[in-house]
This record gives sequence, structure tokens and C-alpha cells, in this order.
Amino acid sequence: MIVFKHRGNFKNTEKFLTRNQRLEYTKILDKYGREGAAALKSATPADSGETAGSWDYEVKIFRNSFSIMWTNSNIVNGVPIAVILQYGHATRNGGYVQGRDYINPALKPVFDRLAEEVWKEVINL
Repeated sequence: MIVFKHRGNFKNTEKFLTRNQRLEYTKILDKYGREGAAALKSATPADSGETAGSWDYEVKIFRNSFSIMWTNSNIVNGVPIAVILQYGHATRNGGYVQGRDYINPALKPVFDRLAEEVWKEVINL
């Protein structure tokens, strides 16, 4: 037999959950999605500038979570140029072009600011 006894009420818990429902996380994610796309644009190695200018983002809302997805639409012959700039690629003559990690350093400060702002929203409920 399991017995659960309590005194008082769940007023504070209910208040927290009600406020949490009203937070507009999508506005925060949209703000940092734009910041991330701008950071990627400025960090992308540029010959023509086409890859740098092709960054965009999308905020996705799921049942229990949210996400930001950054995309780059510069695809040549089925090859996403942003990816080969990041990770490197083989050349036609058998050589190899070393990739350059530009995505992670560009997005790290954006992630840090995003985490800080969301955390402040949660604790200020």
C-alpha cells in the first residue's frame, strides 16, 4: 500500500507551470537564429561570397522541445559547399583540400548567449 500525505498546496508549482506556458521561446530562438545566420555569413570562407550569402535558419517546434536549424542553400552538382568547406574534400586530380572549422567557432558565442537568455527566462518565472 502506498500512502501520500501532504500539507499546504501546490500554488507555487502551479504558478511556475502557468508562467512557463506563457513564455515565448520561439521569439528568443528566432532572435538567435538570425544572429547565428549572420555569424555564419561573416565566418564563411569566401571566394565568390555565394556560400556566405546562402545561410538561413528555421525554428522548429516539436511537442516537447524546440530547435534552431541553420541551412545553407549553396549546392553545386549535389554537393553542399558549406559542408565541404567545413570538412574538406577530394579534388579531381587526386588531391585533397583540407577543411576549415568555421561553423563551430561562429556559433559558439551564439549558443552561449542563447543558453544564458533562456536560463534567465526560466529562473525569472
